[in-house]
Amino acid sequence: MSRWGRFLIATLCGLVLAAGTHIVVIFASPFMAERDAFDRLRATLDADKAQVIAGLGGTGTWLPQPDPAVALAACAFNLANGPARILMKTTPLFESLSFHAKATGVFYAVTDRAAVRDQLDIVVMTPRQLDEARAAEDDAEPVGQQEVRIVAPENQGFVIVRTVSPTPSQNAAAESAAGSVSCTIDEEG
Repeated sequence: MSRWGRFLIATLCGLVLAAGTHIVVIFASPFMAERDAFDRLRATLDADKAQVIAGLGGTGTWLPQPDPAVALAACAFNLANGPARILMKTTPLFESLSFHAKATGVFYAVTDRAAVRDQLDIVVMTPRQLDEARAAEDDAEPVGQQEVRIVAPENQGFVIVRTVSPTPSQNAAAESAAGSVSCTIDEEG
């Protein structure tokens, strides 16, 4: 084999090895991170309301580059004690909720457009909890409840609330709306 042939093979092997290493590092980094988003939000597990984590203007937050026109609030949940109920009363401002599993990322997202009678009631459950809730429903009673039931891929996760303030005069209302989202656990009996 010629000198250039050996050089070409060695270069290609090095490139394949480098690409493989980079892919492994990228996929492994969320599992090896010590202060991931859930760990930073663990203190909100016992709170009944979402905690504002990034006010408008992007000050006082651990987020790297928050949008200065968006108020962010969050609350963590642990489904081991029962389903998590997230209740949001809508405002004239744009609001969205995104549901994240601790290790696997976003599993559901919804905006205020899905609200019924200016309220969005979402219950996050495990598959077992959903089966129990369906079994406990009375067939004679109409299912007039306005809650949305979603199944989480794992027991631990968090909800991110985003409220957009289109003008500076609405900043206080946006932060108030983001922080007023209720995050409670429906205790299993």
